[in-house]
Amino acid sequence: MVPRYSRPQMEAIWSPAERYRIWFEIEALAAEAMAQFGTIPAEAARAIRDKGAPRAAAIGEAEVARIDEIERVTRHDVIAFLTFMAEGIGPEARFMHQGMTSSDVLDTCLAVQMTRAADLLIADMDALLAALKTRALEHKMTPTIGRSHGIHAEPSTFGLKLAGHYAEFTRGRERLVAARREIATCAISGPVGTFASVDPRVEAFVAEKLGLAVEPVSTQVIPRDRHAAFFCALAVVASGIERLATEVRHLQRSEVREAEEYFHPGQKGSSSMPHKRNPVLSENITGLARLIRGYAVPALENVALWHERDISHSSVERVIGPDATIALDFALGRLTGMIEKLTVYPQRMAANLESLGGVVHSQKVLLALTQAGMSREDAYAAVQRAAMATWTALGTPAARNFRANLEADPAVSALMSPAALEAAMDPKRDFVHVDTVFRRVFGEA
Repeated sequence: MVPRYSRPQMEAIWSPAERYRIWFEIEALAAEAMAQFGTIPAEAARAIRDKGAPRAAAIGEAEVARIDEIERVTRHDVIAFLTFMAEGIGPEARFMHQGMTSSDVLDTCLAVQMTRAADLLIADMDALLAALKTRALEHKMTPTIGRSHGIHAEPSTFGLKLAGHYAEFTRGRERLVAARREIATCAISGPVGTFASVDPRVEAFVAEKLGLAVEPVSTQVIPRDRHAAFFCALAVVASGIERLATEVRHLQRSEVREAEEYFHPGQKGSSSMPHKRNPVLSENITGLARLIRGYAVPALENVALWHERDISHSSVERVIGPDATIALDFALGRLTGMIEKLTVYPQRMAANLESLGGVVHSQKVLLALTQAGMSREDAYAAVQRAAMATWTALGTPAARNFRANLEADPAVSALMSPAALEAAMDPKRDFVHVDTVFRRVFGEA
C-alpha cells in the first residue's frame, strides 16, 4: 500500500524487519521445545535464543539488504534468513529448523501478522462505533426525510440513519473477531504435515507461546479457507464503509446539503472554482473500499491448492495481506474522523422534509381513510390524486399543498374532517417508536 494510505502501526506489522523477527521467534521457540523433548541439545537452544535474539532485534535496512543478497543466490527466502542468522549464531545454528519445512515458518508468521492486524482493525471499529453512537444520540430526534430510490419517502430522524450504520458496523466487528479467531492457527508439522520429522508437541508449544491454536490438519500449509474467510470479513466491513460514505456524499450534494464533511480553515475544494466544498474524504474511502473488496476474490481463489501444497497462494498473500489490512485501517480511521466532525444542518433537513408540500404523509392519510370506511383501492386512488396534484404544481402559481388538495377532494372530505386530516399528518406520529429502535441498537433510550 502506498504511504499516502498507510498508518504506522499497521504498516509496521508487515515490514520485512518485523517479518524476520517473527520468523526468528518461531524458530527459537521450536528449538526450545525440541530441547525440552530431547530432539536437540539444550545448550544449542540457549545459544539460538541468546545469540539470535539480539541479532533479530537489530534487523534494519542493512540487515534486510543482506538477507536479500543471500536470497539472490539461494533463490529461497527462508534459507536466506537461516543463513543470515547462522552468521551471527555460529555452529549451534545447525539445530535451527530441525524437521521443519518453510511453510511451518511462513504460515505461522502470517497467522501472527494477521491476528495483530485484526487486533488493530477491531480497535478501529471500536473508535468508529463510539463516534457513530455519539452522533446518533445527538441527532436522535432531528427530523429528516427518509428516501427510497433516492426519492422522498417518509420522515425519519438523522439519529436513526446513524443508528442503522452503527448496527451494521457492530455486526462487522463481530465478523472481524470471528475471522481473527479462525486465522489464529499454528502449523509446525514438517513436510506434507505428517509430523514425521518433528514432534507434535513442538507445534503445541509454539502455538501456546504465540497465542495461537494448533492447526488440526495442516497438509504442510494451513488451509486457505481460513484466510479466505478473513479477507471476506474485511470486504464486508469495507462495503459498510462505502454505504456510509455514499450516504454522506448524497447528503452533501448542493441540492440536498443536509450534512457535509468538515471544511477545514484554509482548505481548497477546487483548483479552478473557489466556491467548491467537495466530499473528498468519503469519495476517497469509497475508492479504498473497492480495493479491499477486490482482495476477497484472490483470497477465495487461493483455497484450491494442489495436493498437500503449492505456492500459488504465496505471491497473492504477499500483496493482499499488507494492502487489505493497511487500506482498511486507514479507511476506518478516516471514516471515524469524518463522522466525529460531520457538519449537520437540521434546518436544511426540515426544509427538505417540507419541500414537497406534505406528500410525505400520504401513507398515514391512506390508513386513516381505510379506517374511516373507504376501501383501500379507493383510498389509494384519492390520496395519490391529491399527491400528484401537489407534486406536479410545485413552484407554480397553481401550487397547493397536499392537505389543501385533500380537503378539496369530496371523496376525502366526506370521511375526514380538517381536524382528522391534521391529526393524520401530525409529524410527531413519525417518531413514536424512535426510542424502541435506539434501545434495540444501543441498549438505552
